[in-house]
Amino acid sequence: MAESPHVLLVSFPSQGHINPALQFAIRLVHAGVQVTFATTFSAHKNVSKPQNTLPGLSFVGFSDGYDEAFSLGVNLDIYMSVFKHHGMKNLKQVILNINNDKESRPITRVFYCNLIPWVALVGRELHIPSTLLWNQAAAVLDIYYYNFHGYEGFIRDNIVNEDSFSLRLPRLPPLSGRDLPPFFLPSNVHEYVLPTWKAHVEVLDEEETKPIVLVNTFDALETEALKSIENYTLIGVGPLIPSAFLEGKDPSDHSLRGDLFKSSESKNYTDWLNLKGSKSDAIGTF
Repeated sequence: MAESPHVLLVSFPSQGHINPALQFAIRLVHAGVQVTFATTFSAHKNVSKPQNTLPGLSFVGFSDGYDEAFSLGVNLDIYMSVFKHHGMKNLKQVILNINNDKESRPITRVFYCNLIPWVALVGRELHIPSTLLWNQAAAVLDIYYYNFHGYEGFIRDNIVNEDSFSLRLPRLPPLSGRDLPPFFLPSNVHEYVLPTWKAHVEVLDEEETKPIVLVNTFDALETEALKSIENYTLIGVGPLIPSAFLEGKDPSDHSLRGDLFKSSESKNYTDWLNLKGSKSDAIGTF
């Protein structure tokens, strides 16, 4: 019997990314795949790790330049730049360490979540194929894709009239200004957001074969949105929530595990909510 594949799953260090990514990792393990789950050191130490009860799943951390903890007061534009600089170098070393370990099976594929398109570049450098795990709706990916494929000028020039704005994209219903992500609005203050989404699209467009994107949705919910982008193959793998709340095959799987606010070293929920509306809370909206 052939050995099961070994994949690396890399998550942005935010609850909205870690939790669905962990659910995807658990599903891969149940399918016979060995998974190493990677995120930053500061997030890694706050994730409840089920590896003791789930053979085939292991965890590894890497430095993003903020190893103690990510502060909600850090300028996100600066953080994303620092994260990419440190992340590319340190994640590459993680992969090399695993693949050079004679007692470990080599990484044969890398899965990566939103906001870290540079993970695919690390994979290419090491000649390892990569796959994007998109943790938002398929329609959101469609909007970003078409913005960077012919609609950017129209959206930019007309979104200022948000109440009267109307947009038609392939296989999607008419969209108003309120249907678009807030980062298209003139009020957006986070300069890194649209360039990051553009980088995601560029990475996918550069694939030698038609890229597959795994989306946290399901066919019955977004039948047309999953077919909107002809150049990509979008596959619904959601909803990525614990089994106890879904099909019930594993009643013990009822924890989201990625609670980054629970430690004494992190801001608690009350502190976070008190910052609502400030620049610093946008990281939780992705």
